[in-house]
Amino acid sequence: MTPSMRNWQFWLPHPLFSLFLALLWLLMINDFSMAHALLGLVLGVAIPLVTHAFWPEEARIRRPLPLLRYLLVLLMDILRSNLVVALRILRPARHLTPGFFTYPLALEDDFAITILASTISLTPGTVSIHYDAEANTLLVHALHLEDEAEAIAGIRERYEQPLEEIFR
Repeated sequence: MTPSMRNWQFWLPHPLFSLFLALLWLLMINDFSMAHALLGLVLGVAIPLVTHAFWPEEARIRRPLPLLRYLLVLLMDILRSNLVVALRILRPARHLTPGFFTYPLALEDDFAITILASTISLTPGTVSIHYDAEANTLLVHALHLEDEAEAIAGIRERYEQPLEEIFR
């Protein structure tokens, strides 16, 4: 690695995250001006720079195309789940059967497990509650749980297997 490359990485350790933070700042402010854009860029550079020492090793995305498919599936599932949860809650006879289930993980990469747990929580109607590192399981709560085996198979097929493909 050349010295100029190391210098660049020192000042911008996580460039995509920096860009994300700058854009997030502009979205939260909901007002575009040059001052807000500059402040967003300063925050986007400063936050990763200050917190870099606390970050675990960087995740290596081995296959970016499956990542795009994963994001599209996640977006569609979030939209669909929002509608399903809204309909279940707004109906006069709710017939909800909430429940907990233990999801056995096949993933071993900590970052991939974090992404899976976040994905489960992002999808309305489910929340990942606890990660048991010794048993390599996630405790999940579902707003409506009819069949535990079906819920586990759905998570494995829609989320965990694509994550294995992305990070292997």
